[in-house]
Amino acid sequence: MNAYEYARAHEAEFLGQLQELLRIPSVSTSSEHAGDVRRAAEWLRAHLQQIGLRNVELIETPKHHPLVYGEWLEAGPDAPTVLLYGHYDVQPADKDGGEWTKCADPFEPTIADGNIYARGATDDKGQTFAQLKALESALATGSLPVNVKVLLEGEEESGSEAIEQYVRAHPERLACDVVVVSDSHILSLEQPSILSGLRGIVALEVTVSGPKSDLHSGMYGGAVHNPAQALAEILAALHDDCGRVAVPGFYDNVRELSLEERAELAKVPYTAEQLAQETGVPAPWGEHGYSLHERTGIRPTLEINGLTAGWQGEGSKTIIPQKASAKITCRLVPDQDPERIGQLVAEHIAALTPPTVTSAVEVGHAGMWAEADPHSPYMEAAARAYAFGFGAEPVFTREGGSIPIVATFQSVLGAPVILMGFGLPDDNLHAPDEKLSLECFRRGIQTALKFYEELRALPR
Repeated sequence: MNAYEYARAHEAEFLGQLQELLRIPSVSTSSEHAGDVRRAAEWLRAHLQQIGLRNVELIETPKHHPLVYGEWLEAGPDAPTVLLYGHYDVQPADKDGGEWTKCADPFEPTIADGNIYARGATDDKGQTFAQLKALESALATGSLPVNVKVLLEGEEESGSEAIEQYVRAHPERLACDVVVVSDSHILSLEQPSILSGLRGIVALEVTVSGPKSDLHSGMYGGAVHNPAQALAEILAALHDDCGRVAVPGFYDNVRELSLEERAELAKVPYTAEQLAQETGVPAPWGEHGYSLHERTGIRPTLEINGLTAGWQGEGSKTIIPQKASAKITCRLVPDQDPERIGQLVAEHIAALTPPTVTSAVEVGHAGMWAEADPHSPYMEAAARAYAFGFGAEPVFTREGGSIPIVATFQSVLGAPVILMGFGLPDDNLHAPDEKLSLECFRRGIQTALKFYEELRALPR
């Protein structure tokens, strides 16, 4: 039995194990789930040992969730070394984001309609698990042709500070020929794709304050500038009527793509009908002069992620709230600097704040954008692997999301990063009814196995 046959024969077992991992509510942004995040790390440590990796350990950093590390370096010094990255933390699954309809509990996985539904199914437990099952299949059949290091983190959804510190402090331990990240999506089962770029990110939180306490709206309404209204006015001024970010200097360093690069991206069509089907919105919105695919892949954005103000309970409470706040993230492109963009947005909010209220801006986590050469030998090897696993030649595209550690891998380790995603565009990342296609899971394992073979065949 070869590795491909082993994977097919053990599919039911693999899915059962994935369900075990998905049942752990490893929400890294919530202190209430700190124990669950550790439980997921412990589960993965035991699992890496079980499938045959060596030197498996939890890497502890004070005040942070642990990293999980393991390696198998027995392919020999002439074989390439792959660093496999993934994250085991997940987004919250509260009902504020909408109702889950496919499973009664987001942390009790449900298999239906050819998918597995649960928080973390595709982001990123399911995709990472496909890579681990490829490793198991190769190790169990004595056919792993490359050396492998595995590094899994529990803070991707909350800033990636621990792994950032570790990679910069231990580049020699993580030295490799190529990094593989499975935390993105392909266009469809019929049309696989490989990412050649990711946007960066900077997060901010703005708080607008007014009176010293909540006020009776009947007694003071009309005389006191309501902080919720003032915040709404500030936020509304962050974009112009053409969908562009109205922060002075925001676009100063944006690298414009050439006509040839834009033509290459145009080979990946994305229509208003597709957008409506995936999101339920009645019509598109965004920066004029750019296609939908360009707006979500090569252009920077500023998004309002959350608003808090006043009475949130049942019924009415007629107040002017003492303060109002909003969470903001900016997605950034080459050659924008996250620190500078955070400063520019904070300065513009201060300038927009009227004298009737005060404002404060806290700049939070940030991550750099990343690019990959679609014509490198490693990307070409990945393309051959996708053609084998999915039965069609992949196209190259760019992703609007951010994976903060990718740029660090590139700069510190000096290694190319292959963004080998196995999700689909409608997998509902960060939303209710998150899912992973079972067929993507199967084909992902086959693709990963083929990629290892293709790597071994490359000249070194």
